[in-house]
Amino acid sequence: MSDIHSIRVMVVDDHHMVRKGLAAYLKSDPDLVLVGEASNGEEALMLFEKVEPDVILMDLLMPKLDGVAVTREILARSPDTRVIALTSFQEKELVQNALQAGAISYLLKNVTGEDLAQAIRNAFDGKSTLAPEATQILIQTTCEEPNPGGDLTPRELEVLKLLADGLTNPEIAKRLSISRTTARAHVSHILGKLRVSNRSEAIAVALRQKLIT
Repeated sequence: MSDIHSIRVMVVDDHHMVRKGLAAYLKSDPDLVLVGEASNGEEALMLFEKVEPDVILMDLLMPKLDGVAVTREILARSPDTRVIALTSFQEKELVQNALQAGAISYLLKNVTGEDLAQAIRNAFDGKSTLAPEATQILIQTTCEEPNPGGDLTPRELEVLKLLADGLTNPEIAKRLSISRTTARAHVSHILGKLRVSNRSEAIAVALRQKLIT
């Protein structure tokens, strides 16, 4: 999908040089289109309504309104928007809060330009990208509780694999010839059994527990 569609990207960061660096890189990539820059959370919410981005690169620690709160508010308004948390910090609580707010990916600012571009394309396609540090934090959290996912049914494991492949609930329903309501219920049960709050965390746990390969 991303190879035939210009992906509209918004950058949110309170550091001017970071925004300019990201903007310069995005302008050099033909399928990524920079549609706006915001320097704080409040500005991000106002700009979001005007530019309607597909993907947002979201700093987490900002004045006026932090990135977690902005992510939660934006996704409440527009669930189809993809938010990539892009930060210098890798504290456990920050990673968990960002993903619980609905960020599809969590990357550190030392990511290469090529990897960032691919993460944007992945996000647009509904696929999560996690920095190794973020994945390790989720794995450590998972290890605190034994064997999450051990009670998944064969059908739930099938749905879990499709989640990892980036399929949406309607796409899962179509693939498995089930109703959207049933697909949504399966996803909800999977999140509950894995003790996570969103798809990104579910995929990380599933890989750690070798529920999917």
